Amino acid sequence: MKNIVNLLFEVGMLKKTPRSGFQFLGSGCESVAEHTLSTIFIGYALCKLESDVDELKVLRICLIHDLPEARTGDMNYVNKKYVTVDEEKAVRELAEPLFFGDEIKATIAEFNEKKTKEALIAHDADQLSLILQLKEYGDLGNKYSDEWMEFATKRLYTNTAKKIAETIMHTDSTDWWFKDKSDWWINGNNDNAGDT
Repeated sequence: MKNIVNLLFEVGMLKKTPRSGFQFLGSGCESVAEHTLSTIFIGYALCKLESDVDELKVLRICLIHDLPEARTGDMNYVNKKYVTVDEEKAVRELAEPLFFGDEIKATIAEFNEKKTKEALIAHDADQLSLILQLKEYGDLGNKYSDEWMEFATKRLYTNTAKKIAETIMHTDSTDWWFKDKSDWWINGNNDNAGDT
């Protein structure tokens, strides 16, 4: 049990580990844990749009893909030009004490190898998570987000993900809650608002 509890404490570190690329964008912040949650939901949605895919495997890959970052930190594209991270060592050492450690190692290896449909969908979910964030920051005035979105969309593998990315770019990030521009926004839920 102690090894599992230690893993759970390690997972908690992802809440405190910032996604480091946003410092170069100039706005925004997100923890690795927040990114992971987004990636899981996107992976879930992609599975509903793709046929002949192992949904559980996609969700497992999305859940675990950035787990080593609890040990290595998040390396953005600038960092990766100068710093080499020993992810293999991090994965080996986090998995070693766990009776299901081989599953974690195999899952991360599958994600990194990009050979299965499930791994490609998980990669797309990972990039779509970034694209959603970039769209929000662009809607709020970040002048660099469009260019970053162009690069992120070039990393997508599946046609489904490319269609979602295109839709993201043409959807206001507030539409889901602010599309009804009725006088509800003036009166709220007060049915007697007009009575005085």
